[in-house]
Amino acid sequence: MQYLNVGENLSNPICRQSPQVTQKNNVVVLRCSALSRCFFLKPRGQAYWCLVGIAIFSTIIGCRDQNSATSPNARDVEHEGRTTPVEISFHDISKSSGVTSTYRNGRESENYSILESLGGGTGAFDFDRDGQADLFFAGGGEFVNQQVKGLSTHIFRNLNGTKFTDVSEVSHIAAPETFTQACSMSDYDCDGFPDVLLTGYSGLQLFRNLGDGTFAEVHETALLLDKTWSSSAAWGDLNHDSWPDLYLAHYVNWSFENNPVCPSPWPKHEKDVCPPRAFEALKDIVYYSRGDGTFYDASEEAGLRKDGKGLGVILADLDHDLDLDIYVANDMVDNFLYKNDGKGHFTEDALVSGTATDFEGRPNGSMGLALCDYNGDLTPDLWVTNFEQESFALYKNDGNANFVHASREAGITAIGQLFVGFGTVMGDLDCDGDEDAVISNGHVVYYPTVAKLRQLPLLLQNSGDGRFAAVTAPPQNYFSSPHLGRGLAMADWNNDGLLDLVAAHNNEPAAVLLNSSVSNYPWVRIQLVGTQSPRDAIGARVVLHSSSKNQLRQVVGGGSFQSQNDLTVHFGVSIDTQVVRATVYWPSGIQQSVETLNLRQTNVVVEK
Repeated sequence: MQYLNVGENLSNPICRQSPQVTQKNNVVVLRCSALSRCFFLKPRGQAYWCLVGIAIFSTIIGCRDQNSATSPNARDVEHEGRTTPVEISFHDISKSSGVTSTYRNGRESENYSILESLGGGTGAFDFDRDGQADLFFAGGGEFVNQQVKGLSTHIFRNLNGTKFTDVSEVSHIAAPETFTQACSMSDYDCDGFPDVLLTGYSGLQLFRNLGDGTFAEVHETALLLDKTWSSSAAWGDLNHDSWPDLYLAHYVNWSFENNPVCPSPWPKHEKDVCPPRAFEALKDIVYYSRGDGTFYDASEEAGLRKDGKGLGVILADLDHDLDLDIYVANDMVDNFLYKNDGKGHFTEDALVSGTATDFEGRPNGSMGLALCDYNGDLTPDLWVTNFEQESFALYKNDGNANFVHASREAGITAIGQLFVGFGTVMGDLDCDGDEDAVISNGHVVYYPTVAKLRQLPLLLQNSGDGRFAAVTAPPQNYFSSPHLGRGLAMADWNNDGLLDLVAAHNNEPAAVLLNSSVSNYPWVRIQLVGTQSPRDAIGARVVLHSSSKNQLRQVVGGGSFQSQNDLTVHFGVSIDTQVVRATVYWPSGIQQSVETLNLRQTNVVVEK
C-alpha cells in the first residue's frame, strides 16, 4: 500500500472506531468503520482527516475490461511496431446492473409545456466513501389537476463495479418534494462526505450527507430559499474564502397561468411545445457560503446579469489566475462568460472573449457544457452542445481566456446539424493521451420537422491532432439506437482505468455503459483532497508531466447538462512513457509537486 503526499494528514483520524485496511474488488481501501461518521479535531485549515473508505489505489494492470476482448469494436493497439487508434466501445450493462430508473417529464398529460423539455439529470459520486462511484437520478414529475407533482429520486450504491443496489429509501433521499430535473454534488460543509443539491421547478432540495449512509434535507436551514425554476447548478469557491459557493442557472418564467398555445408546424396538430422566446428570462442566482452551513444571495455583490435563459453552467479557472470563472449556456440568447477578479466580483465578457455566439455571430440554443484541452496546448477549452441546425461549439482558448470558434477546423461541423444536443462529457476514453467527446441527443417538441424525436447519441474520437471523428457503433449497441437523451455523466465504475458513462433519458430507462475498449495504454487517476482549498478542490489544475508530453486536467464545478461527473481526474499515458510526475495548482494558491505517481492506479494527493 502506498499513500502519496498524505503523511501526517492521515495519521490522526478521530473516529468512532480504529481505521481498518481492507481489499475489495482490486482496490485497497482505508475505512474507519462501515459507514461510520468521523469526527475531526479541526475540520478547516489543518489536516486532521479521516478519509472514510477512500480508494488509495487500484491494482489492475492495464486499461482493459476483462470482457472487452469480445467487444465487436475491439482490436489491439499495436500492430507491427506501429501504434494504431483504439476503437472506443461501450457495453450496456443496464439490465444486469440492477439500475432501474426512468425520468418522467409529465408528457402523458399533454400539457405541451416547456417544463417537459428539460430534465433527466444524473450524477456519479462516491457518497459512502468506499472507493466506488455511486449513481444518482433526478425523478422528474407529473401534472395533476393543474398542479406540478414531484416523483421520487433514486440513488444506487455501487457494489462491485457492475452491480448496483437501490438505497433511495434507506438513505432518506427519495422524498419527491419538487419536480426535480438536475443534481449537483459537493461537500459544501467540508466534512469529508459529498452532499446532493436537487434543482427543478418550484424550489431546491439540499441533502446533507450524514456519513452513515443517510442524508438529511436541509435547504431551509441552509437558507437556499429560491423558489423559481432552476435548471443546472455548479459548486465552487467563487470568493476565495475556502468554502464552496453555489451558482444557480435559471430558465424561463413558465407557469400554468403562462402556458401559451404555440402552433405545431404539422398540419394535423394544433399545438406543440413553445420555444423559449415565448417566455421572459429568469435571472440566475449566486449563493455565497457563510462558512457555517448557510448561504446568502450574492447576485448583486457578484455582478450577475439579470437576463439569460440558462440551461448549463460550468465553474473553472479559464485564465489560470487561480480563481474560478463562470460560463453559462443560454437558450437562444448570448451565452455568458464571467471573469473573476479574485474576490468574488465578476465581469461578463462573453462577447469580447468570443464565447457568446457561434462563428457567424448568432446566439445558439446552448445546453450542455464540458471543459477540455482538446489540442494539448495546456489551456482550457470550452465545449458546448446546441440545438438542431446549429453546430456544436468548440471554443479554443488562446491562453488568455479569449477564444476562437474552432468547430470547423476540428471536424465538428462535419457531423451535421440534425442533433439536439444535451448532456456531454469530455474524457480520454481510449487512454491514448487526448480527450474524446460523448453527446446525448433528443428533441424537445412533440412533432419535430427537421430532425427526429429520438436521436442517436454521438461518440467522437480525438485523433490527437486536434480533430474529431464520429465512431460508428455496431448494431444492437447503445450508440446505434435512438433515444430521448438528456443527462450524461462520467466515472470509472469498476476502477479499471477506463472511463464509463451513465445516460438519463426522458420517459425511458437510464443506461449504464461500461467502457469495453481494448487499450494497452497506461493510465493515471488522481484524487485531490483540499485542506486550505475546499475539500472538493474545484478549480484545481493538474498538469501531468511525462517523457512524451504534458497534459492538463482540471477539477470543474458543474458541466454536462443538469448532471454531475466524478471529480477524480484521469489521464491516459503513452506506452513509451518512462517518467510520470504532476504539478497541482490548488485554488488556495499553493503549487504542489508530486514527484512520484503510480501508473494504472488511483493516487490520492492531499494539499499541503
